[in-house]
Amino acid sequence: MLMRTDPFRELDRITQQVFGTAARPAAMPMDAWQENGEFVVSFDLPGVDVDSVDLNIERNVLTVRAERRDQTQPNVELVISERPRGVFSRQLILGDTLDTDKVKASYNAGVLTLRIPIAEQAKPRKIEIDSKQDSMHEIGS
Repeated sequence: MLMRTDPFRELDRITQQVFGTAARPAAMPMDAWQENGEFVVSFDLPGVDVDSVDLNIERNVLTVRAERRDQTQPNVELVISERPRGVFSRQLILGDTLDTDKVKASYNAGVLTLRIPIAEQAKPRKIEIDSKQDSMHEIGS
């Protein structure tokens, strides 16, 4: 049998789950980067069924909502419970430079990955300079 002797450990665990720590953010940690003309965001959702994940974009606000259900049966006594359960959500404000109409989402091995293309109007482009010197030179000749 496993015994605990620290009465404040449970309070610390709950506080870290809700608020996170610098080393371990709350419930839905993520990474984000740019790659090949896309903005990529990956969320860690271990133990979450893909059917419980909900993605929405409204006015450039991306909302990720997921639920990790309790896997124990009602007649089971839980001895240790350190894995967060319940509904988690996270919101990201996406810049106007992203094409939110073409978001692609995939879920593999507990990682939700979103690929959001950078909008064409936001990509760097070459602007040609029209020179008026040549046309003025022809008039004066």
